[in-house]
Amino acid sequence: MKAIGILSDTHGFWDKGLTEFFETCDVIWHAGDIGSLELADNLAKFKPLRAVHGNIDDYKTRLVYPETQLFTTENVNVLITHIAGTPGHYDQKVREILKEKRVNILVCGHSHILRVKYDKHWDMLYVNPGAAGNSGFHQVKTAIRLKIDGSNIFELEVWEKKRGI
Repeated sequence: MKAIGILSDTHGFWDKGLTEFFETCDVIWHAGDIGSLELADNLAKFKPLRAVHGNIDDYKTRLVYPETQLFTTENVNVLITHIAGTPGHYDQKVREILKEKRVNILVCGHSHILRVKYDKHWDMLYVNPGAAGNSGFHQVKTAIRLKIDGSNIFELEVWEKKRGI
Protein backbone atom coordinates (compact mmCIF):
# COMPACT_ATOMS: atom_id res chain seq x y z
CA MET A 1 0.00 0.00 0.00
CA LYS A 2 1.19 3.51 -0.85
CA ALA A 3 0.06 6.82 0.60
CA ILE A 4 0.36 9.56 -2.02
CA GLY A 5 0.47 13.34 -1.57
CA ILE A 6 -0.63 15.29 -4.64
CA LEU A 7 -0.19 19.00 -5.27
CA SER A 8 0.32 21.52 -8.03
CA ASP A 9 0.95 25.19 -8.64
CA THR A 10 3.10 25.94 -5.62
CA HIS A 11 4.80 28.75 -7.58
CA GLY A 12 7.83 28.57 -5.26
CA PHE A 13 5.80 28.68 -2.04
CA TRP A 14 5.58 25.91 0.58
CA ASP A 15 2.84 26.17 3.17
CA LYS A 16 3.95 24.63 6.47
CA GLY A 17 0.51 23.04 6.81
CA LEU A 18 1.43 20.77 3.90
CA THR A 19 4.30 19.29 5.91
CA GLU A 20 1.85 17.93 8.46
CA PHE A 21 -0.71 16.90 5.80
CA PHE A 22 1.90 14.93 3.83
CA GLU A 23 3.75 13.50 6.85
CA THR A 24 2.15 10.05 6.47
CA CYS A 25 2.66 9.95 2.70
CA ASP A 26 5.22 7.67 1.07
CA VAL A 27 5.70 9.92 -1.96
CA ILE A 28 4.64 13.32 -3.30
CA TRP A 29 3.43 13.90 -6.85
CA HIS A 30 3.75 17.50 -8.05
CA ALA A 31 1.79 18.39 -11.20
CA GLY A 32 3.87 21.38 -12.27
CA ASP A 33 4.41 25.08 -11.73
CA ILE A 34 6.82 24.14 -8.96
CA GLY A 35 8.31 27.61 -9.06
CA SER A 36 11.92 26.84 -8.19
CA LEU A 37 14.44 24.04 -8.07
CA GLU A 38 15.07 25.01 -4.44
CA LEU A 39 11.46 24.13 -3.54
CA ALA A 40 11.67 20.88 -5.53
CA ASP A 41 14.92 19.96 -3.77
CA ASN A 42 13.38 20.65 -0.35
CA LEU A 43 10.34 18.54 -1.24
CA ALA A 44 12.61 15.69 -2.38
CA LYS A 45 14.46 15.85 0.95
CA PHE A 46 11.12 15.61 2.79
CA LYS A 47 9.60 12.77 0.73
CA PRO A 48 10.42 11.03 -2.55
CA LEU A 49 9.20 13.33 -5.32
CA ARG A 50 7.71 12.66 -8.75
CA ALA A 51 7.19 15.94 -10.55
CA VAL A 52 6.66 17.53 -13.94
CA HIS A 53 7.40 21.08 -14.98
CA GLY A 54 4.69 23.61 -15.64
CA ASN A 55 4.38 26.65 -17.85
CA ILE A 56 5.93 29.05 -15.27
CA ASP A 57 8.93 26.85 -14.51
CA ASP A 58 12.30 28.07 -15.76
CA TYR A 59 14.71 26.21 -18.04
CA LYS A 60 16.65 24.76 -15.07
CA THR A 61 13.50 23.15 -13.69
CA ARG A 62 12.55 21.93 -17.17
CA LEU A 63 15.93 20.18 -17.46
CA VAL A 64 15.28 18.22 -14.27
CA TYR A 65 11.53 17.58 -14.49
CA PRO A 66 9.84 16.41 -17.73
CA GLU A 67 6.58 17.62 -19.26
CA THR A 68 4.89 14.30 -18.48
CA GLN A 69 5.51 11.27 -16.30
CA LEU A 70 3.90 7.93 -17.03
CA PHE A 71 4.56 5.22 -14.44
CA THR A 72 2.99 2.44 -12.40
CA THR A 73 2.60 2.40 -8.63
CA GLU A 74 1.13 -0.71 -7.04
CA ASN A 75 -1.10 -1.89 -9.96
CA VAL A 76 -2.18 1.60 -10.99
CA ASN A 77 -0.94 3.35 -14.14
CA VAL A 78 -0.44 7.06 -13.54
CA LEU A 79 -0.02 9.97 -15.94
CA ILE A 80 1.12 13.31 -14.52
CA THR A 81 1.28 16.45 -16.65
CA HIS A 82 0.71 20.11 -15.91
CA ILE A 83 -1.75 21.08 -18.64
CA ALA A 84 -4.21 18.29 -19.42
CA GLY A 85 -7.57 19.97 -19.88
CA THR A 86 -10.66 18.52 -18.23
CA PRO A 87 -12.73 15.36 -18.72
CA GLY A 88 -14.25 15.50 -22.18
CA HIS A 89 -11.88 18.31 -23.19
CA TYR A 90 -8.36 16.94 -22.88
CA ASP A 91 -5.34 18.49 -24.51
CA GLN A 92 -4.33 16.77 -27.78
CA LYS A 93 -1.05 15.44 -26.30
CA VAL A 94 -2.94 13.93 -23.38
CA ARG A 95 -5.53 12.31 -25.68
CA GLU A 96 -2.72 10.69 -27.68
CA ILE A 97 -1.19 9.21 -24.52
CA LEU A 98 -4.60 7.99 -23.32
CA LYS A 99 -5.17 6.27 -26.70
CA GLU A 100 -1.80 4.50 -26.50
CA LYS A 101 -1.52 3.66 -22.80
CA ARG A 102 -3.93 2.39 -20.18
CA VAL A 103 -4.11 5.12 -17.52
CA ASN A 104 -5.92 4.67 -14.21
CA ILE A 105 -5.17 8.11 -12.73
CA LEU A 106 -4.54 11.34 -14.62
CA VAL A 107 -3.02 14.04 -12.41
CA CYS A 108 -2.73 17.60 -13.66
CA GLY A 109 -2.68 21.19 -12.48
CA HIS A 110 -2.65 24.60 -14.18
CA SER A 111 -6.28 25.64 -13.58
CA HIS A 112 -5.82 26.35 -9.83
CA ILE A 113 -9.22 24.68 -9.41
CA LEU A 114 -9.55 21.55 -7.27
CA ARG A 115 -11.40 18.89 -9.22
CA VAL A 116 -11.61 15.11 -8.83
CA LYS A 117 -13.83 13.19 -11.20
CA TYR A 118 -14.21 9.68 -12.51
CA ASP A 119 -13.96 9.84 -16.30
CA LYS A 120 -16.23 7.08 -17.64
CA HIS A 121 -15.01 7.47 -21.22
CA TRP A 122 -11.39 6.67 -20.33
CA ASP A 123 -12.23 4.57 -17.23
CA MET A 124 -9.86 6.59 -15.03
CA LEU A 125 -9.74 8.98 -12.13
CA TYR A 126 -9.06 12.61 -13.07
CA VAL A 127 -7.28 14.50 -10.27
CA ASN A 128 -6.48 18.19 -10.27
CA PRO A 129 -5.36 19.15 -6.76
CA GLY A 130 -5.90 22.87 -7.36
CA ALA A 131 -3.16 25.26 -6.27
CA ALA A 132 -1.05 24.94 -3.12
CA GLY A 133 0.81 28.23 -3.52
CA ASN A 134 -0.07 31.86 -2.95
CA SER A 135 0.14 33.01 -6.60
CA GLY A 136 -2.97 33.10 -8.78
CA PHE A 137 -6.65 33.91 -8.57
CA HIS A 138 -7.63 31.13 -6.15
CA GLN A 139 -8.66 32.16 -2.64
CA VAL A 140 -8.10 28.76 -1.01
CA LYS A 141 -4.92 26.69 -1.26
CA THR A 142 -5.59 22.99 -1.79
CA ALA A 143 -3.79 19.64 -1.99
CA ILE A 144 -4.82 15.99 -1.93
CA ARG A 145 -3.67 12.77 -0.39
CA LEU A 146 -4.92 9.29 -1.17
CA LYS A 147 -3.97 5.66 -0.79
CA ILE A 148 -3.37 2.99 -3.40
CA ASP A 149 -3.37 -0.70 -2.56
CA GLY A 150 -3.05 -2.99 -5.57
CA SER A 151 -5.55 -1.50 -7.99
CA ASN A 152 -7.71 0.10 -5.28
CA ILE A 153 -7.65 3.88 -4.89
CA PHE A 154 -9.20 5.04 -1.63
CA GLU A 155 -9.24 7.44 1.34
CA LEU A 156 -8.91 10.56 -0.79
CA GLU A 157 -8.62 13.59 1.48
CA VAL A 158 -8.41 17.29 0.70
CA TRP A 159 -6.25 19.85 2.51
CA GLU A 160 -7.38 23.44 2.24
CA LYS A 161 -6.27 26.70 3.72
CA LYS A 162 -7.28 30.27 3.01
CA ARG A 163 -4.67 31.98 0.86
CA GLY A 164 -2.34 34.41 2.57
CA ILE A 165 -2.53 32.72 5.96
